[in-house]
Amino acid sequence: MSAAPDSDVVDVVDVVDVVIVGYGPVGATLAILLAQLGRQVIVLERWPAPYPQPRAVHFDHEVARIFQAAGIGSTLGSISEPGDVYEWRSASGATLLRFGRIGVGASGWPESSMFNQPALEAALDERVGELSNVEVRRGVQVTTVEQDADGVTVGGTASDGTCVEVRGRHVVGCDGANSTVRTIAGLEVEDLGFFYDWLIVDVVLDEPRVYDPINLQICDPARPTTVVSGGPGRRRWEFMRLPHEQLEDLNDERVAWQLLEPWDVIPTNATLERHAVYTFNARYAKEWRDRRILLAGDAAHQMPPFAGQGMCSGIRDAANLAWKLDLVLGHRADDSLLDTYQAERMPHARGVIDFSMGLGSIICVADVDEAAARDAAMAAAVTADLMEIPPLPPITDGYIREDDDLAGHLFPQGTVSCGGELSRFDDRFGAGWRLVTVGTDPIAVDEALVTWFAALGGAVVTIAPDGDALDADGTYARWFGDHGVTAVLQRPDFQIYGTAQTAGGAAMLLRDLHHQLARTHEVDR
Repeated sequence: MSAAPDSDVVDVVDVVDVVIVGYGPVGATLAILLAQLGRQVIVLERWPAPYPQPRAVHFDHEVARIFQAAGIGSTLGSISEPGDVYEWRSASGATLLRFGRIGVGASGWPESSMFNQPALEAALDERVGELSNVEVRRGVQVTTVEQDADGVTVGGTASDGTCVEVRGRHVVGCDGANSTVRTIAGLEVEDLGFFYDWLIVDVVLDEPRVYDPINLQICDPARPTTVVSGGPGRRRWEFMRLPHEQLEDLNDERVAWQLLEPWDVIPTNATLERHAVYTFNARYAKEWRDRRILLAGDAAHQMPPFAGQGMCSGIRDAANLAWKLDLVLGHRADDSLLDTYQAERMPHARGVIDFSMGLGSIICVADVDEAAARDAAMAAAVTADLMEIPPLPPITDGYIREDDDLAGHLFPQGTVSCGGELSRFDDRFGAGWRLVTVGTDPIAVDEALVTWFAALGGAVVTIAPDGDALDADGTYARWFGDHGVTAVLQRPDFQIYGTAQTAGGAAMLLRDLHHQLARTHEVDR
């Protein structure tokens, strides 16, 4: 464990609920979700100013819904554009694969969206600024993390040389692939041995262009190349380093322009926003928790970018962790609830890591004969229909109701009508524990349990002509009808806790939830 730097000045911050190290999209989203639950949060960020260049460029419908829950839903349309189709082509231009989903996804947002990360971070930062119970301290390099039975003390050095000491009940390392928190905590990393170097080039075009498809993979053994949207008005090219090339030669602005020229992207019609060589990795921390220290985002897992799930996985971490920390901090759940965080999130992370590696093993082929055999096999399988992206694995081991086939799956968000006004469900009813029912029979639950559920941030919502809202776009009629249930208990991260076929079963869902939390919060019966 590192020693605190020598200094006569120590800037001591009062004890907060959660200290977050790292202020990228994952750290910012976690801070917002915790603050909206009433938690006091302080964020320590090593860089004194926001990073001005793009990095991640994709989020999916579920992550858009999490951003909606974080209060920036109204901003997403201006900083992103739908990225419905991802097409792979051979060197000769033959289609090898077309996959994606067109239109609105289950969460009520486009299936895939392409965005500009600095714009997203600015929107998250603006939202953080609206919350009085979050403090962000930039320019603080964390050097120590020490925990005891009551909390965690995080030490570091501010940009002015001041020694900073922050005390929190928990600390979450959202500080990236080279996580200081993970290193200090001694949490071991499993490396899966996937290493490819790619030159990433981000461009702002002087004039708008229409790209069809919007996202393209060129599987050319002479130079595997990715061409995708970087958000409105932006494009990204990714060029794989060939075996004979040196990193320092590839990471040159002149080389970037040379590689862009065949695409009619030249200095007179575009601005080069960034060029950098990255090594795509696949690895994960074996343990995401050490008592009061937790990891999220790239600190917990890294993956190649081919599936566009790197940042998405971190945002899902934040959504999963926020409500669990809140329950533990509020003494409504035992500390063991935090053990379900890795149990639930690791299968998702490993699933997208493996999927990304699988895509990469097909894309990163530099042998001509091997590429020709790949192209012939893939082209023969192409049809007119889009191939759907494989769904993420459901939660099977964690905080869900046992023996319920729908538990652990994502619950959809539809458009509802209240008093003739249309809105997304979460904008109308919020994003906490929600018992959603389409049944007409009243749910008979004793008053103490109703009070307990309300104190948990829970609410019962009936979607019916004489209920709380109308099913404006048919989302709920279809979903409930397809699955033969009348009630769903949705967790704050939009995963299904459990389902019921009757009003009596719906009441039992609340009793089951209470039973799981009863160790530290008893209903007075």
